[in-house]
Amino acid sequence: MPFNSPDRPAGSPLVVLADDLSGAAECAAVLPGCRRILLDPAAPVRPRETPVIDLDSRRRTPAGAARLVARATGRHAVTGARLLKKADSLLRGHFAAETSEFAAGASGLVVAPAVPAAGRTVRDGVVRLHGVPLHHTEAWRAEPGSVPRSVAEALGRADTTVLPLDQVRAGATHLGGSLRSALARGAPVVCDAETDADLDAVAEAVLRLPHTVRMVGAGGLTAALGRRCGPVAPRAAPGRAPAAPRPVVVVVGTAHPGAVAQIAQLTLHGARHSALSAESLLGPGGDGEHPTARARAVLKGAPVSVLSISGTRAVDPSAAPRLARALARSVAAVLPEDADLVLTGGETARRVLDELAVTTLLPVGQVHHGAVHCRTVDGREVVTRPGGYGGPDSLLRMVGALRTDRGRAVQEPNASDGGPR
Repeated sequence: MPFNSPDRPAGSPLVVLADDLSGAAECAAVLPGCRRILLDPAAPVRPRETPVIDLDSRRRTPAGAARLVARATGRHAVTGARLLKKADSLLRGHFAAETSEFAAGASGLVVAPAVPAAGRTVRDGVVRLHGVPLHHTEAWRAEPGSVPRSVAEALGRADTTVLPLDQVRAGATHLGGSLRSALARGAPVVCDAETDADLDAVAEAVLRLPHTVRMVGAGGLTAALGRRCGPVAPRAAPGRAPAAPRPVVVVVGTAHPGAVAQIAQLTLHGARHSALSAESLLGPGGDGEHPTARARAVLKGAPVSVLSISGTRAVDPSAAPRLARALARSVAAVLPEDADLVLTGGETARRVLDELAVTTLLPVGQVHHGAVHCRTVDGREVVTRPGGYGGPDSLLRMVGALRTDRGRAVQEPNASDGGPR
């Protein structure tokens, strides 16, 4: 997917570096030229390809995440590609450490984390969730540290320039001039945005700048870049629909309260569900039965089965990575070879695919905003979704997309389908 620019008339390919798998899939779904999600940052990239690369940096220490970003950025910057760092729209993860390394060697950095379709906007440099400033919400309830009061605070850069909405909406010529003037001061530039049109304007303006100007954003900015290249076409990977529907295994690794209602919708439609306790996953036998045995029992012969983590007791957020790994091991140990997967929560999705030795996903389409249908190289269908996305019928729709017609790309989402990212 080449982007035209004054310094490279033939256009520069785009490379997206994501910090977790569900975010990587979200970006891949809205970029027309993306044909591969790479789970191995060192995997070869084809000439003029538009890959989305999951660095899996969210689970690292800040220093470890920074090293991953530095290596990936250096590797792809020398190719002349435009670089986008996919970050969390709520500024979670190692935002400052990763952005600092990503900006090294760039001629400028433009930051636009808004996702209007999910109620994530930026006004006066402050992220707002459905109009409420981020630091007045509960969105960071499971995060270490204090909630940043602004994007500049999350960056750790007091010299950050904020381009307010009136400049973003002043027209292409004016916005381009404002960006160039702000970038000339050598500090990051944060762009306010409350609508997709605002992000379209930012994307257009940045693409008129040299390719050495780098971008940090979430799914909203990525979608704006994708819209510049036209609609996303169906991208089903090669494969034939089976004679009968394959079993679907749903793995819910999120602690988001909405997951309970989503699982309830599935069980009402006949899915078999088992909630594995955190105690048994972190120390087998805590609930009287090994989690792998519980997983095997619920999967056996079920057309649709759901495995989740019991929320009966509070769990220290620092244990979340270990829980995700333990859940993934239990699933991989008993997963039928012909089963397709629905995976919620970026950490859980990545750990399950790691256990299955999956290093590449082929994007197919979207079920709804953020719920992305992919296929593995060996033909297994996988739908991923960030933990807090979607309404009560989200999991039902994700499973339905796999069982109605396995050989057809899923329809693109309505703009109203949203959720946090």
